[in-house]
Amino acid sequence: MQPVAPSSRVRLAELSSSLGAGVLGLGLGALLASQLHGLGVPIIVIGLILHVWGMTDKHRLEHDQARQWWSAALYWICWVALAGLATVLIVRAIA
Repeated sequence: MQPVAPSSRVRLAELSSSLGAGVLGLGLGALLASQLHGLGVPIIVIGLILHVWGMTDKHRLEHDQARQWWSAALYWICWVALAGLATVLIVRAIA
């Protein structure tokens, strides 16, 4: 059985779900800001690791299927943004 490429509607649902999870996390962070004081960097690192793991796994799964140019571009833009975030965190930790 050959894997079926997700429809644009499925991709929209995945995007909505991911965005919703991000907004939920932002809201929880705002509500729990005083209780989570000092844990920002570890939480960001855990989120970064999970995001990288998910991105890499999805990229591997889609690698055998034909991908749109914009999908590959967004993948690499995301990696550049993550590298920038890591750089900012390292610079702040050193300073």
